[in-house]
Amino acid sequence: MSKKLFIFDLDGVLVEACDWHRDALNEALMEKCDYSISEKDHIETFNGIPTSKKLSILNEMGIVSKNEFKEIHDLKQEKTIDIINKSAVVRQEKVLMIQTLKRRGFIVCCYTNSIRKTAELMLEKTGIIEMFDEIVTNQDVTSPKPDPEGYNYLINKYKIPIGSVYIVEDSPKGIQAAEASGANVIKVKNADDLDIIKLRRYI
Repeated sequence: MSKKLFIFDLDGVLVEACDWHRDALNEALMEKCDYSISEKDHIETFNGIPTSKKLSILNEMGIVSKNEFKEIHDLKQEKTIDIINKSAVVRQEKVLMIQTLKRRGFIVCCYTNSIRKTAELMLEKTGIIEMFDEIVTNQDVTSPKPDPEGYNYLINKYKIPIGSVYIVEDSPKGIQAAEASGANVIKVKNADDLDIIKLRRYI
């Protein structure tokens, strides 16, 4: 059986955490700036990018000053951790999916625009962290998604032919990064749209 590499995004793919990040940031923004990102703006502009980039956009909009970045960023991360601890649960369909890929001898990685602390907490709480060959976060790259740097790093590291590399993504910016890598891109609507049945044709 030929070797394959599967790279999964985290939020909206392995864990339905997009709302968690949005809610945590909005809580922090309301406390510090009396502002909340609308669902429409979240979907069209902010979904799938790191908090630091979101704050830069809000700065350009005149909502957040640069000297508030660190305080809001740190508060948002605290709130994200609280939400993960309250909301994350083991999802057996994800456990089965990754177990199946590993049994077939495939390499399984995760690349996320989240910071490492929250990414690892989400993967731990959902029961799958130990099954990944590697986890790459936005703290491990110079240019996060939509740049393909993180995907290119994993593809180059494991030296799997590009035709045998499969990236699973949900957000427009994540899909843009995945497509720019040249790998096969599997698009999902959300975490509920992904299980081993979805991947059957690729394995």
